[in-house]
Amino acid sequence: MRNHVLTFLIICIASIGYAQEEVTNTDSFTLQEAISFALENNYSAINADRDLIDAKKQKWETIATGLPQITGAVGYQNQLKQPVSLIPAEFAGGEPGEFVPIVFGQAQQANATATLRQQIFDGSYIVGVQATKAFLSYSQNNKEKTDLEVRKAVTEAYGNVLLAEESVTIFEKNKENLEKNLFETTKIYENGLGDEESVEQLQITLSSVDNQLKNAIRLKGITLQMLNLVMGIAIDAPTKLEENLDDLAQRQIDFGLLESEFNMENNVDFKLATNLNQQRYYEWKLAKSRALPTLNSFVNYGTAGFADNFNFFSSDQQWFDSSVLGFDLSIPIFSSGRRSAGTARAKIALEKAKTQLSEAEEQIRLQLESSKSNYILAIEQYETAKSNLNLAERIENKNQIKYAEGLASSFELRQAQTQLYDAQQTYLQSMVEVINKKTELETIINNKS
Repeated sequence: MRNHVLTFLIICIASIGYAQEEVTNTDSFTLQEAISFALENNYSAINADRDLIDAKKQKWETIATGLPQITGAVGYQNQLKQPVSLIPAEFAGGEPGEFVPIVFGQAQQANATATLRQQIFDGSYIVGVQATKAFLSYSQNNKEKTDLEVRKAVTEAYGNVLLAEESVTIFEKNKENLEKNLFETTKIYENGLGDEESVEQLQITLSSVDNQLKNAIRLKGITLQMLNLVMGIAIDAPTKLEENLDDLAQRQIDFGLLESEFNMENNVDFKLATNLNQQRYYEWKLAKSRALPTLNSFVNYGTAGFADNFNFFSSDQQWFDSSVLGFDLSIPIFSSGRRSAGTARAKIALEKAKTQLSEAEEQIRLQLESSKSNYILAIEQYETAKSNLNLAERIENKNQIKYAEGLASSFELRQAQTQLYDAQQTYLQSMVEVINKKTELETIINNKS
């Protein structure tokens, strides 16, 4: 029995440990994994999917208005005070010229009808069905634009987290080196071999670096929260990033992208501008269709019962059937110029949309050239910043040696350190710029669509 109890406890402890491991397990993402996750979980992406589904439902809603419609109706009336009619008295054996009051019908009435309506011809319906295709296309393109914006936002947020992490690492290393320098310089000063100014210079630099480190740590938490928000995760989730900023930046350098063929029809902004043009075209056709006649048909079937008391559910109750077949033809004849004015306005809106489409095309071409230039500049600045960082490290290292040997002043050392710190931040920012500028260019080219 003891062995069984011991085995049970071991299983329970192992299960608890496994459960804790599952709960505390942290999701880790590469950039592409983060983008894929966000495309399914980002709040805007989720609503864009819903908008697309809504557009499909709206398309069927429009189509269904021209299909057979059946409605039913049930009515009940109880005439608490029945109306009285007067008939000539001679009808009832009275004197001519006199009238006799009489009540027609019974006080209570119940009826039930079912009506089938069918649209035969309506120009606005035909245009509406055609317009649903354009609206669905717009919703699909809007979903694509949302996905591109999510991809761009995740890339920028991911890069900012890596930037903050690298900044923390660099500031910690700089602080450690400064503390070592300050300790050694303080000892030299206490032994009477150095001056107080050297200690104070290092204290100023250390204090500045310490503040930058604290700020970088705060920014690291904030940038991670921003990434979680864009990905559709709780902002306090302990998300981990698998990428390295330098490696990621190196992979984003792709000169072949600059030579890739650009198809205007792939650009999502051009697609949306085209959708607007289509929408204005169908609005113009709709305005013209209002001058056409409409024809509808209907057929109904009903039954009615009459009684002095409410006994309509009795088997003895008599019911009287009726049925009607009819057509409704509506012909627009004269509107005092209202329809022609509406059609003219719709035509003007269509011409404006055509002009806007041409303008959008030229703007996109300009954006493409500007984005290419920015991408090239980002790569060039990255290469320059990398080279400058190596130079700044060598200069700072030489000044460290000179300072230790008494050949350089504390002011010269501080200048070299400040130059190094600026070069470090410029290098980090240049890597983020390469990543972001490539994403902007890819968004314009959009060859993945």
